[in-house]
Amino acid sequence: MTVQQGDAAPAFSLPASGGRTVSSAALTGKPYILYFYPKADTSGCTKEACAFQEALPQLGRLGLDVIGVSPDPMPPIEKFAAKYNLTFPLASDETRATAEAYGVWVEKSMYGRKYMGIERSTFLVDAQGKIARVWRKVKVTGHAQEVAAAAL
Repeated sequence: MTVQQGDAAPAFSLPASGGRTVSSAALTGKPYILYFYPKADTSGCTKEACAFQEALPQLGRLGLDVIGVSPDPMPPIEKFAAKYNLTFPLASDETRATAEAYGVWVEKSMYGRKYMGIERSTFLVDAQGKIARVWRKVKVTGHAQEVAAAAL
């Protein structure tokens, strides 16, 4: 299943950094950014997380919360958040249920080897809980600014 613009955002409830829990229910009536990244503390994921952290003041002025989601267990996520002073929640989707609901748990290929993994993707969800914008196969450079601009 692939979530597209205009669809209702799939429901989720996940443990997150800082002892938090993030859920679609708690975000009812608020717009938010949900971005999926493959693995905590890898170069691309670090660049992306730091760019969203830098964009937080601008996104906050737009009333947007940011949530990063990966299939990592909580200990590496906590370490990653602490290492880079990431203040927004990084959620653990170890069962991959949320990633599957959003259609970002996909077959990937590297050096001829096929495997399942997260397709780096971002979803802008409006205050009504509908998908306002979708970015798939995200290129990290400039992405957080692109998302902020789309949210205006």
